[in-house]
Amino acid sequence: MPATPQPYHRRRRRTRAVLAGVAGIATVGALAAAALPASAGDSSYKPAGKGHSKPSRYQDVQLLSFNDLHGNLEPPSGSSGRVTEIQADGTTKTIDAGGVEYLATHLREARGDNPYSITAAGGDMVGASPLISGLFHDEPTIEALNGLDLDVTAVGNHEFDEGAKELGRLQNGGCHPTDGCYVKGKKFKGADFPYLAANVLDEKTKKPILKPYWVWKNNGVKIGFIGVTLEDTPGVVSAEGVKGLKFKDEVETINKYAKELEKQGVKSVVALIHEGGLPASGSYNYDCDAAGAGSGISGPIVDIAKNITPKVDALVTGHTHAAYACTIPDPSGKPRTVTSAASFGRLYTDTTLTYDRWTGDIARTAVSSANHVVTRTVAKAADMTDLIARWNTLAAPIGNRAIGYISGDIPSVGIESPMGDLIADAQLAYGKKLDPETDLALMNSGGIRGGLTFAAKGSEGDGVVTYAEGFTVQPFSNTVNLQNFTGAQLLSVLQEQVSGSNTAAPKILQVSSGLTYTLDMTKAGAARVIADSVRLNGAALDPAATYRVATNSFLAGGGDGYPTLGQGTNDLVGGDDLLALADYLTANSTATTPIAPPAAKRITVVQ
Repeated sequence: MPATPQPYHRRRRRTRAVLAGVAGIATVGALAAAALPASAGDSSYKPAGKGHSKPSRYQDVQLLSFNDLHGNLEPPSGSSGRVTEIQADGTTKTIDAGGVEYLATHLREARGDNPYSITAAGGDMVGASPLISGLFHDEPTIEALNGLDLDVTAVGNHEFDEGAKELGRLQNGGCHPTDGCYVKGKKFKGADFPYLAANVLDEKTKKPILKPYWVWKNNGVKIGFIGVTLEDTPGVVSAEGVKGLKFKDEVETINKYAKELEKQGVKSVVALIHEGGLPASGSYNYDCDAAGAGSGISGPIVDIAKNITPKVDALVTGHTHAAYACTIPDPSGKPRTVTSAASFGRLYTDTTLTYDRWTGDIARTAVSSANHVVTRTVAKAADMTDLIARWNTLAAPIGNRAIGYISGDIPSVGIESPMGDLIADAQLAYGKKLDPETDLALMNSGGIRGGLTFAAKGSEGDGVVTYAEGFTVQPFSNTVNLQNFTGAQLLSVLQEQVSGSNTAAPKILQVSSGLTYTLDMTKAGAARVIADSVRLNGAALDPAATYRVATNSFLAGGGDGYPTLGQGTNDLVGGDDLLALADYLTANSTATTPIAPPAAKRITVVQ
């Protein structure tokens, strides 16, 4: 990326094409309510002086953005590595997408030699990462983001998976306090770009733990960026990860700092928000404004967008892993661009912000935005190929070890997924080793980061499950914990999937073999769980009986909106959940007798 006159100063100590042919659908967010002078869009300028003209009034600034990379340096496999595209005739097709070798090429081609180009991200760059990054505490991903010339990002909830101190190391550099330096004689430099955490406060100092905002400047053009993560981060991260931190309201925080930026003379502002929406279609080029501004999107970002001050000109969002480029009215009723580029580096968003030098603000009637596929048909970026090769060499002795065999793909999609069933069964088996009285296991879908594919990714052979593949599925280093619950409490847990904080967006637990029930999605709230349908090994759930339940440590702490799971008794903390999966695969499969994909028929769903 060409250097700008006043870039973010590189720290001395740094830390750890939409496809053509879809008319009227592919590009969303273009606002043409008012015409701009002919000079708008002219990115060239000549310094004022003898024989030179002054910069034109209107300057187009390119904003390239993405979100929720989650350390996916290599192309994601299965459905995690594809996007769906609406065709001109209304049909859809899938496209293989993602991988930083391709993302780098796409971003560099999009930028060209444009000096008015900024690259920003909406959080969750790290955390829940595949082995190549997660094994090394995401140092490889920070190195890759430096190479992508990322200018700025918000923190996401996964930036707190290992706590605020580790996040600080990723920002400021230094070798890991336990694992040390991974390359002999080479200290981890950290991020060239600022992480923004405006709404994450230290409970003692009451101040943001990282910079709340950052200002990009070039030849008189000034654009401020405010970064926040979702206020509910403590509900989706382990208690240890957010210890000593307070997470403030997103709207309140952004409005506060937008006012502060205005006092500093910065009137053009972009909010980077790690919270998102749910478009009515899963296709990346769906027009969510077709029936009116923002008519095709729901979810938390809608209320957030409607309440953020009009001083903010555009919102780059994330967290839901959805793709959209919508316009949602601000408090004054004026449409404002809100974007998200799905996840795992499969898309990037290209937004044009037309800056008015006379007012110092963005001419919002000229804002346009569209998502573009990170196709794998372009040349790979050589520097990213080298980076991946270097870290894979270090990871290979661990990652290439075979841990089991499967007879077909085991996907992780659906209300109940085959991968979810397999993990729950593995945790039940592990729990029984710890305590033979263990009755069942529950697994949160959000902790399952992918499925297992039959086709070999390397030289291991088809059907072989490697440790690296298992790590990609379960990268959090949770423990398998045992707790006692009454039957009444277990019913409450199942009801909490679809009520309380999970009412609007249900989070369905994956269940071990023997537990069955009916989920009626035509009903509302807790009534969606048909109480008298719950059976364990064919017997009705006894409200007064005690059941021994295996969960991961995240759920055992009441995470993901399951407060009842935090009320268990007779706790027993076991070992790593990935080890439980690996042990189960090893014990129950061989090259000649592989595990078949579970049928995923434990939960009967009425829709």
